[in-house]
Amino acid sequence: MKQIYILLLCLPFFCFSQIRKEKSHGLFYKLSLAATLTINKEYTINNDDDETFLNPSAYFLNNTIGYQFDKRTSLGLNFEYDYHSQQGLHFFPTYLNLRHNVIADDDNIFVRAGYGTLLGLNKNFEKGNVYKIGIGVQTFDQNFRNSFLIGIDFTRKQFGYKTIEGLSSISIFLEFMLF
Repeated sequence: MKQIYILLLCLPFFCFSQIRKEKSHGLFYKLSLAATLTINKEYTINNDDDETFLNPSAYFLNNTIGYQFDKRTSLGLNFEYDYHSQQGLHFFPTYLNLRHNVIADDDNIFVRAGYGTLLGLNKNFEKGNVYKIGIGVQTFDQNFRNSFLIGIDFTRKQFGYKTIEGLSSISIFLEFMLF
């Protein structure tokens, strides 16, 4: 009888110790794809030329390594490759970004901002500065660890002689985050 009481007393301890605590801070890795779309000025309705109304004009591939401080705030170091096909420009922005979850629930709504430099890796890459601001939604997997992020970014790049040339774009992004 004494053994049954000891077992019943210890059983809840063993059961609750198996529940994994929700992770709210730590290192993460994020992979992102984005595109800037422009309106095709030669598009006409009921046209048989197989033209589309929206054409991609820039492509972005981003890798982020960062740290999430709590459920709302994270800081990331970004390495990105940008290709603007209409202008024929290549960029390699390296920047820090800060993300804040305005609504932290099952799905997070966030705002983010970033600032950094455009690295001139060779003569084909422009040097300068980059500024970013964006808004998006983060949806989680079943374990609330990995997630998908989708949203819109506004990016301003300043480059050229004394960084007087500029390029602004609004892009749609899709990201996968490992936490």
